[in-house]
Amino acid sequence: MPNIIFFDTETTGNTEKDFLCQIAYKSGNDTFVGLYKPPIKVPPEASAVHHISNKMLEDKPAFSESSDLPKIKELFENKNSVVVAHNAPFDLMIIKKEDITPTNFICTLRLSRYLDPDEKIEKYNLQYLRYFLDIEINAAAHDALGDVLVLEKLYERLKKKLIEQEKIDENKAIQKMIEISSHPSLFKSIRFGKHNGKSIEEIMRTDRGYLEWLLAQKIEGDQIDEDWIYTLKHYLGK
Repeated sequence: MPNIIFFDTETTGNTEKDFLCQIAYKSGNDTFVGLYKPPIKVPPEASAVHHISNKMLEDKPAFSESSDLPKIKELFENKNSVVVAHNAPFDLMIIKKEDITPTNFICTLRLSRYLDPDEKIEKYNLQYLRYFLDIEINAAAHDALGDVLVLEKLYERLKKKLIEQEKIDENKAIQKMIEISSHPSLFKSIRFGKHNGKSIEEIMRTDRGYLEWLLAQKIEGDQIDEDWIYTLKHYLGK
């Protein structure tokens, strides 16, 4: 069996320009959480989410200079390791800046979407799924270690559903989860803006220009929108 490592990062923001200020992981019974001083200031908007202030970080080392980097790099990059994160492309982008590139990963966000083909779930963020699925756990929201504990429970629920749905054993389920996570999700509808609640196929017929505009916005933006770019290019035939 592979070594499953649940991890989460807290950062200076949610764009490609942002950096790590906290990382937490759980591997078996081993848990870890560390704070680090990023190369840029943590803006108030980010602190309002994770409650990590610049004052808390002023005496901390940069992650690149910490003794934690080598051990986390070795653990995450081990060929037998599978790291698990919610919206993994973002967390993987953040740790790649610190010279950590895991061999295998599972994205519970993409997996949640895969297991909900009819898009019955309104939102897929971690804390929404926590309460939508009645995951009972004592864990603080928007804290790296708290999110890791919720993530572990969500992973177990999704794995169980995948095993039942595909009628496969645990090893094959893990491989299937890695495969699902390795490519972008394909959305069927839009849950925002003037076409909120409409299928993308319907918008293609009535307002293709809006989808063209949205694709340009996603490409030009600095957020990690791999799934939306993939979806819009698919429907627009690009």
